[in-house]
Amino acid sequence: MRPGNEVFAALGTTIFSTMSALATQHGAINLGQGFPDDEGPVELRQKAAQIVMEGPNQYPPSMGMPALRQAVADHDNHFYDLGVDWQSEVLVTSGATEALADCFLALLNPGDEAILIEPFYDSYLPMVEATGAKAVTVALEAPNWVLDTDALAKAFSDKTKLIVVNTPMNPTSKVFTREELRAIAELALKHDTYVILDEVYEHLIFSGKAHETMMAMPGMRDRCVRIGSAGKSFSLTGWKVGYVTAAPELLALVNKAHQFVTFTTPPAFQLAVAWGLGQDDVYFKNLATDLEHKRDLLSKGLSAVGFNVVPADGTYFVTTDISGLGYKGTDMDFCQEITAKAGVSAIPVSAFYKPRENEASIPRNMVRFCFSKQPEVLEESVFRLKRYFG
Repeated sequence: MRPGNEVFAALGTTIFSTMSALATQHGAINLGQGFPDDEGPVELRQKAAQIVMEGPNQYPPSMGMPALRQAVADHDNHFYDLGVDWQSEVLVTSGATEALADCFLALLNPGDEAILIEPFYDSYLPMVEATGAKAVTVALEAPNWVLDTDALAKAFSDKTKLIVVNTPMNPTSKVFTREELRAIAELALKHDTYVILDEVYEHLIFSGKAHETMMAMPGMRDRCVRIGSAGKSFSLTGWKVGYVTAAPELLALVNKAHQFVTFTTPPAFQLAVAWGLGQDDVYFKNLATDLEHKRDLLSKGLSAVGFNVVPADGTYFVTTDISGLGYKGTDMDFCQEITAKAGVSAIPVSAFYKPRENEASIPRNMVRFCFSKQPEVLEESVFRLKRYFG
């Protein structure tokens, strides 16, 4: 047989599939994969069900239902004062991961470079490399995930086409500071670089912090592509509804890739999300408050077990340093052990780094837990870990 695409052919099973299968095998609580264990807001589900029965159910416009595109523009204007025109600056995609793929396909050519900040969401690397571009990585400093702006500046070159900025960040739960965002923006302007803003956790932010988008910073409006997610904002991850906001010329490029990837997204989900985005801000605040309570519950419990818990400012996740437990193996060994023997599954953070010859530069002592679960599930997880570690 002739070989297929070398990027995808070289990939193994994802860490999420590996750890989820191991959790199922051992009857472990799965705090690895990042999704809530409830079914999302009743009102939105009822709205979608009503639309499925009443219609429309045929192909919607490729760029998305007008109602949702208007709702996304209104949302971005309300929260960030971006002045978005829904007709020329909003695109609906089948999830944020599709939106990312569309951006990479639309903007990257063979020989270009794309800067990824490690640890990163696992789809970034293969999709960048599949375009023929090179991924240049800059690692945050573990365990507190500090951005070294000098190292970032050195990563830029005359081949740099884009940089991906994920805030709030999966897997680290880091919310980039205004100073960090400004430093990135200055480098993007200096090197005439696009910025892909992965902001799917924009409403899942805690401790009195506020989400800021680089798209609102001086000089950045026309070079940023902002990606949002109804799956994250409404805890409906299976609906796979994402949206892209960008200047008209930039969005037109992304849309050209989109039309040959999925073309469109189920209309009932789009219209239900449009209705949801039009609701009062209280919903978003309540979602964040509920998740913050769960974060605190799990963080306190993990600290009592002996984990060094890194403060989580957003997302569904908390990262922990296992060094305090006296564990001598790698983060992968640790996650396999607690899944099989303690009955709780987590994800090794080293899985979110680009493979390299100098493996020692990848931290092997950081583990990610998901807290978007019911309180009783989190309490049982802590109980099992306490019992195992004595």
